[in-house]
Amino acid sequence: MTETSSSSTISTRLQRIAKLAKESPAMAFTTLAHYIDMDHLREAHRLTRKDGAVGVDGQTAAEYAKNLEANLQSLLDRAKSGGYRAPPVRRVHIPKGDGSKTRPIGVPTFEDKILQRAVLMLLEPIYEQDFVDWSHGFRPGRSAHDALAATWSALMDMHGGWVIEVDIESFFDELDHDHLRTFLRRRVQDGVLSRLLGKWLAAGVLEGGVIEKPASGTPQGGVISPLLANVYLHEVFDRWFEDEVRRRLAGRAFVVRYADDIVIVCSAEADARRVMEVLPKRLGRFGLRLHPDKTRRVEFRQPRWSQRRPGPGQGSFDLLGFTHFWMRSRRGTWVIRQKTARDRFHRAVRRLWEWCRDHRHWPVAVQHRILSAKLRGHDAYYGVTGNSSMLAKLRHQARRAWRRWLHRRSQRGGMYWPRFRRLLERYPLPGPVAVRSVHRRTANP
Repeated sequence: MTETSSSSTISTRLQRIAKLAKESPAMAFTTLAHYIDMDHLREAHRLTRKDGAVGVDGQTAAEYAKNLEANLQSLLDRAKSGGYRAPPVRRVHIPKGDGSKTRPIGVPTFEDKILQRAVLMLLEPIYEQDFVDWSHGFRPGRSAHDALAATWSALMDMHGGWVIEVDIESFFDELDHDHLRTFLRRRVQDGVLSRLLGKWLAAGVLEGGVIEKPASGTPQGGVISPLLANVYLHEVFDRWFEDEVRRRLAGRAFVVRYADDIVIVCSAEADARRVMEVLPKRLGRFGLRLHPDKTRRVEFRQPRWSQRRPGPGQGSFDLLGFTHFWMRSRRGTWVIRQKTARDRFHRAVRRLWEWCRDHRHWPVAVQHRILSAKLRGHDAYYGVTGNSSMLAKLRHQARRAWRRWLHRRSQRGGMYWPRFRRLLERYPLPGPVAVRSVHRRTANP
């Protein structure tokens, strides 16, 4: 996205807001809406994805851009005067986990995305000064790999410990609107912005031709939703842990949070037990509950030097699609490895088989191009140090799936393995690449 002439001006405004928020951590901002002008909306439009799914009005980004200036002026007038009506989001369902369950995703209208982006641009500089350093999810300049790297570094420094995997059950559905409004008022009391945030919370969800208006939750998929979720968990969990829990612990502890994925590590087992006891009570006060099966305490101590392999006190845990476990390095020292979690690997394999089945009649050259892109995309996330074997296993499954469905698409010339190997010589699948390997980063500083 090419920057406009007003981008630098807006950036200066946002820096001014961030500076004020940092200097006055207890101040509530009462005048922010005057920053939303035509230049601000143009920048919000520039930053909004143009290839996303359409909302309930069916309007695409291209259609909105045909009369962009008039549309943005109308949007500005309605937002400032209170005449803007937040449309319901269109709910779609995407597969979750092994495919037996689905995750609801809300799709706002394109115009709603622009206005949400405009408000997000004002709120983000404020809350970025408040959020703790170990909160990584959906924040500018931070990624899931930053959270993974922080987890690895802290665990290696502590030589392991007792890990608490925290899974908040249906967090995005159970987020309480009244509590959220209270949390937002601590920092933002601008009438226009508060009114818009309230309208988005009350907009409702359209599914099957019926509009539902739940009293809790924020639909995943909205531009403003990740920030609202971070504000909620910052008040409910982050500040509580830093202000009340940490100073009561006997040993060392650290936390890594990515949205609602949380890992707590304690050096002392007694501390981990105490946290496990009080955490459900704390979340319950704000309408949240822990998943009874997925929340667990894992003993994850570093093995003794004399051990040949990890013993009973060196378990494993999952975070952001990776399983963490102890193993010997080439130098003989104990290190933490990260490999593709079993459920994520099986999901990737299933999707490859389904894609090869559904597109088996496409030209081989087209199949090869798309399969190669899928494998490279997988490497872009899962290509970390020490995970090459799992990347290679996925290639093996991709070859099996491709050959199987090429073999099934015709009853005449079957695609047996000798013939398929010759095809691979002409259309080779890309080999596994540890895109995020620490060795690659060292070689290319």
